[in-house]
Amino acid sequence: MSRFFARSDSESEESSSDDEITDKAPGATFKQSLLLSDDEEDTKRVVRSAKDKRFEELTNLIKTIRNAMKIRDMSKCLEEFEQLCRAFLKSKNIVDKEGIPPFYIRLLADLEDYLNQLWEDKEGKKKMNKNNAKALSTLRQKIRKYNRDFESEIAAYKENPQESADEEEEEKEPEDSGSSSDSEGEVSSKSFLKKKPEAPSEATKFLKTAKGSGDESSSSDEDDDDGDWSPSDTGSSSETSDKEEENALKRKRLVTFLKVQRAQDTEKPGVRKEERKKKPKQKEQIEEEAEEEGGWEKVNRGVPLVKEKPKMFAKGTEINTAVVVKKLNEILQARGKKGTDRAAQIELFHALAAIAAENNLGQGILVKIKFNIIASLYDYNPNLAAFMKPDMWKKCLDCIDELLDILFEHNNIFIGENIAEDSENLAVSDQPFRVRGCILTLVERMDEEFTKIMQNTDPHSQEYVDNLKDEGRVCGIVDRLLTYLENKGSTEEICRVYLRRIMHTYYKFDYKAHRRSLGLQGETKSEQDQEESKEESKEESKEESKGESEGEDSAVIMDRLCKFIYAKDRTDRIRTCAILCHIYHHALHSRWYQARDLMLMSHLQDNIQHADPPVQILYNRTMVQLGICAFRQGMIKDAHNALLDIQSSGRAKELLGQGLLMRNMQERNAEQEKIEKRRQVPFHMHINLELLECVYLVSAMLLEIPYMAAHEFDARRRMISKQFHHQLRVGERQPLLGPPESMREHVVAASKAMKMGDWRTCHSFIINEKMNSKVWDLFPEAQRVREMLVRKIQEESLRTYLFTYSSVYDSISMATLSEMFELEMPTVHSIISKMIINEELMASLDQPTQTVVMHRTEPTSLQNMALQLAEKLGNLVENNERVFDLKQGVYGGYFNRDQKGGYQQKQSYQRDQKSYQQKQSGYQRGGYRNQNQGNY
Repeated sequence: MSRFFARSDSESEESSSDDEITDKAPGATFKQSLLLSDDEEDTKRVVRSAKDKRFEELTNLIKTIRNAMKIRDMSKCLEEFEQLCRAFLKSKNIVDKEGIPPFYIRLLADLEDYLNQLWEDKEGKKKMNKNNAKALSTLRQKIRKYNRDFESEIAAYKENPQESADEEEEEKEPEDSGSSSDSEGEVSSKSFLKKKPEAPSEATKFLKTAKGSGDESSSSDEDDDDGDWSPSDTGSSSETSDKEEENALKRKRLVTFLKVQRAQDTEKPGVRKEERKKKPKQKEQIEEEAEEEGGWEKVNRGVPLVKEKPKMFAKGTEINTAVVVKKLNEILQARGKKGTDRAAQIELFHALAAIAAENNLGQGILVKIKFNIIASLYDYNPNLAAFMKPDMWKKCLDCIDELLDILFEHNNIFIGENIAEDSENLAVSDQPFRVRGCILTLVERMDEEFTKIMQNTDPHSQEYVDNLKDEGRVCGIVDRLLTYLENKGSTEEICRVYLRRIMHTYYKFDYKAHRRSLGLQGETKSEQDQEESKEESKEESKEESKGESEGEDSAVIMDRLCKFIYAKDRTDRIRTCAILCHIYHHALHSRWYQARDLMLMSHLQDNIQHADPPVQILYNRTMVQLGICAFRQGMIKDAHNALLDIQSSGRAKELLGQGLLMRNMQERNAEQEKIEKRRQVPFHMHINLELLECVYLVSAMLLEIPYMAAHEFDARRRMISKQFHHQLRVGERQPLLGPPESMREHVVAASKAMKMGDWRTCHSFIINEKMNSKVWDLFPEAQRVREMLVRKIQEESLRTYLFTYSSVYDSISMATLSEMFELEMPTVHSIISKMIINEELMASLDQPTQTVVMHRTEPTSLQNMALQLAEKLGNLVENNERVFDLKQGVYGGYFNRDQKGGYQQKQSYQRDQKSYQQKQSGYQRGGYRNQNQGNY
C-alpha cells in the first residue's frame, strides 16, 4: 500500500510511473527540496503593480505612526513621519497619475489636530520626558509647514470626513486583501492570467471536485499552479528535455497533495474570514435602514434612565404632587452615582417639570424641580477645575431667570435652607408654599462659573468677547436677586448679594460720571478710544438696577452698598472685601484723599497676612491702584511707597493674580498649581503691568536722582529703590548705547539726562509717541498726567542741578534758573528756600539782587575721601580690639575690666596716659576733622 492515503486512480498511475524513474544525484534532490517550499512558491506567485507596492509602504508607515500616537511616543512619531515624507516623495510619479490617496490626507489632518491638542495640554507636556517634548515641538513645526501644500485637500476632508473615510476603506480593501495568501485581490489577478485557452489537468479537476465551492482564492491558486506546471505547456514547447518533464510531474504531484491537505484544514477558517468581512457591511446596512425608518436610536451606557423617559408614569396613574415628588426623589437617587448619565438626568427633570405644569400642580413643585435642574447643571462637570460648556451655561442662565420670574410673580412662595424637607408645603392649598432651597447659593455658584469660563477662555480671541457679553446678564440676575432679598432675605444674605454686586462694579471706570464731574460735552481722543474699547469688551447690563437706570453714579451705588456692609456685616471677610473694593473704586476715579483715609482707618495692612489668598490678591490690587492714583495726583513719594512692596518682590504678576511664574516642581507641585490657577483674575480685570512698572520707575527716578546728587560722596548713602538701581547698572553695562527702545531703556536714558540737569532731554525720553502709546494714553486724563510729569521733571532737574554744581558757583541768579528750567520765579524761590531750610543746600538768598549766594562749607572731594578713610580706619581699630578681647575671653576692652588685680589698680597711670593722648589729638579718631574744620 502506498504512503499516500485517499488517492484517486490517476494518482496511482502517476506513482507507478514515478517508480520507474531513475535515482537523481544528491544535488538534484536538494534542489527539489528547495522547490517544494510552499511559502516560497506563494511569494513568487504574487504579482503586484508599482502603485500597490508604494501604497502598501505608505499604509504600513501610517499604521506605525498611529500606534505611536496611541502611546504618545513623539520620538517614534517624528522618525516615522520623516520616513513617510520620503516614501511619499518616492511615489510622486504614481501620485501624479492616480491622485493623492485619501488615507494620506486623513493622517495629515489627524496628526495635526492631535499635535495641537497635545500642545495645548500644558500639564501633559510637563509630564513628558525631554526627548518627547523636544520631538513634539519639532514635529509640530514640521507638520504645520508640510500641510501648507495640502491645505485644500485637508479642508475638503474636514468638511466631509465621512466621505473621505469611506474612500479610504474602499482603497484599503484591495490592499489588505492583497497581503493575505487567500485574498480576493489575488483571485482577480489570477483570473486575468487564466484567460489563455488551456486544458485543465487531472490534478486540477480533482482539486475542484474535492473542494466544491469552499474557498475561491485557494482554488484559483491551485488552478494557477496547475496552469503554470501543466503538461500541456511542457508538451507544447519542443525544447524542453525529459528531465524537466519528470521534475515538473514530481513537483506537481507533491504540491497537489500538500494543497489538498491545506484546503481541507483551512476550509472553515476561510469561511469565517468571509463572515467577518460581511458582518461590518451588514451592520452598516442595518444602521442605514434604521436611519431611513427612524426606528433605532443609539443609547449611552449607564443607568437606563433614558428608557424610562417615554413612560415617566404608568398608564392610568393619577398625577398629583405626591407622585411627582416620589418620581423626583427616584431621579435624585441616581445623582452622583457612577455610570449615571447626567445629560439624561437633566432631560428627565425638564420632562417632569413639563408634566407638573400640564397638570397644574402649582408653583411650589415647579420651584423645587427648577432648583434640582440648576443643581444638576452645576454637577454636570464633576471636576472643579472644568468649566461649563456654552450650551449648559445658557441653560443655567435661562433656568435661574425662570426661577426668579416665578418668585417675583408669586409672593406666597417662601424658600430657605432652614426649611426642613418634612415641613415643605408643595401642594396647592390655602397655606403659602414652603420650599427647601437657597436661591442665593445658586446665584453665587453661577457667578463662580462665569469667572471660571472667563479664566479658561483665550483672552485674545473673539470667544472671550462673546463670553464677556454674558456679564450684563449675570449682573442683571444679581440685581434681580438683590431686589428680591431686600424684601424677603436676612441681613446676612443681603450682605452676601451686595458683595457680589460690588465685585462686578469696583474695577469699572465710570466714564459718564467722569464727564459729568468735568462738565465736558466733548472728549479728548484718548478718552474716546478708551470708551470705545471699554464698550466693546464690557457691555453693560440690559436689566440694570433702579439706581443705575435713573442715572445714578457708580460711586453712589458703591457708597450705599459698602456702608450697609460696614454697618450690618458680622463676618470680617465680607467687610474686608467691601473696604478694599471701595478703596479701589475711589483710587480708580482719582479720589486720592478718600481712598488714602479709608485705607489708613481700616488698619488692613496690619493683619492682611492672615487673610486667605483671594483677599490678599484683592489687597495687592488695591495697593497698586492706590499707588497709580497717587502718581496721577502728583504725590510721587506716596506712589513710590505704595508700589514698593509689589515691585521690589519681582513677582508682581503672581501677586496680582494675573498669571503664574515658572517655578521648580519642588516649590510648587501640580495640585498647588491647579489651586493657584483657580485664583487668577479674569483678563478684563487685569492691571497693565507695563504701566505699573513705568509708574514705579518714573517715581523712583524723580526721588532717587536728586538724592544721589546730594549724597554723591556719602559712604552711608542708602538706596531708595533697588530695582531702579538695577536698571541703571544694566544700562551702564551695555557695550553699545543706541536709542532707547523699551520702556525701561527710556527711563534709564531719562535718568542719565536728569543727572546732568538736562530736563529737556529727560522730558523727551519720558514723553514721546512711543511712551504715550504704551503707557500715558492708558490713563483717563492723559493730558493732565503728562503736564504733571513735565512739571515734576523740571522741579527735580533744578534740585539735581543745584546739588551737582553748587561747588562751582559763588552765586547764581534765580532769573537765570527760571529761564533754564522754564519755571516761574515764585516756584524757583520756593524750591531753593525749602532746600536751604532742610539744610540740603548751604546757601542764602539775597533778596535785593534775587540771587543765591553759596557758602563754601562743604568739604572738597579730597577732604571728603580723607574723612571717609579716617572713619573706616577707626572702625577697623574697634573691630580689631573686639576680636582680641574675644580671643582673651573678655569682652568690652581694657576700660571695662572689673577683675581683681586687674587694671583698676593702675587707674592713675591710665589717667596720665589719657591726658597725654589728648595732647596728641592729631592721631585720635576725628582729630584730623577737628584740626582742619576751620579750613573748610
